[in-house]
Amino acid sequence: MTTIFEPTDLGAIELKNRLVMAPMTRNRATIDGCATPSMATYYAQRASAGLIVTEGIQPSVVGQGFTATPGLHSAEQIDSWRAVTDGVHAAGGRIVAQLMHSGRIGHPSLYPSAHMSVAPSAIAAAGTCFSPAGPVDYPTPTALSVDDIEQATADFVSAAEGAIDAGFDGVEIHAGNGFLLHQFLADNTNVRTDAYGGSIQSRVRFPAEVIDAVAAAIGADRVGVRISPANPYNDIAESDTLDLYRHFVDRLPGLSYLHVMESGNRSVTTALREQWTGALVLNPHEHADSGPVTAEIADGVLATGVADAVCFGALFLANPDLPARIQSGGPYNALDDTALYGGGDAGYIDYPVLEIQSSSEGFAFAK
Repeated sequence: MTTIFEPTDLGAIELKNRLVMAPMTRNRATIDGCATPSMATYYAQRASAGLIVTEGIQPSVVGQGFTATPGLHSAEQIDSWRAVTDGVHAAGGRIVAQLMHSGRIGHPSLYPSAHMSVAPSAIAAAGTCFSPAGPVDYPTPTALSVDDIEQATADFVSAAEGAIDAGFDGVEIHAGNGFLLHQFLADNTNVRTDAYGGSIQSRVRFPAEVIDAVAAAIGADRVGVRISPANPYNDIAESDTLDLYRHFVDRLPGLSYLHVMESGNRSVTTALREQWTGALVLNPHEHADSGPVTAEIADGVLATGVADAVCFGALFLANPDLPARIQSGGPYNALDDTALYGGGDAGYIDYPVLEIQSSSEGFAFAK
């Protein structure tokens, strides 16, 4: 039976185990989108994962959706990531950059350029975001023109090339969680009447063009794609989920991996697993009330063959040495959820790790 500690390959990326650290926004970048020394420490601390997927990285200025998030669209940003990738590699890890264009999720008050968000159609997202002045409604975004779509594709390609230049092992293109590529897929956010809207085939077109272009630029075996079928996050609604993602998967080239974030819909995951012939990474939430991913959940997923590797989120935040803690049966640090987004090093890089004091004493917290 396959276990989480067996090695595997995701395309050209060799993993020493099947624990994948999920992409998780932490809002610790500089105001101009550069990675910081603390971010380098944070990722290097977690290099015992088989693969680290970074927090969402904007491929362009207009792609930014949150304050203090990093980019890969300037020379300074690319250079800043080298300390991150060097640190992870020195610790024996593998790391890919998640490229995430936020689309209509954001607000001009959140970033220095004060730009208006963009989307497939001029439809505002329900809900509010937290601005410097407090909660504010999401604004009505600007609908992308065909020229804008072509530019966005070029931005993804440039960011992917920048990621390889910065030392990343590959990239993951974010096509889920209600961000720009997902907004094109979903029929409540995409009401276009041109070649990029309407039918499933047309709604899939832009995300597919981005993936094809990035794969051509850096090699398909270093490109992964993340999807979140039927996930309503960020005011997304899909009326045709299974048909939509069957067509989406059919349209993909051979890639490093397909990353599926479940939303209590294992039947969709199973159907896509049967269709997709490459490696599949799963962030498992089989039921609507499924909690954070645990070692037991991961082992169950691998035992059924529904995935080749399993994505852990919350446990990796508080336990930088998560593989060692799983092997030892714990204990696990409690998560400081007051320090998830923004702030300093507290609740970010100060979680204790286990150290082996002696063969008789076993594991103890390092001070």
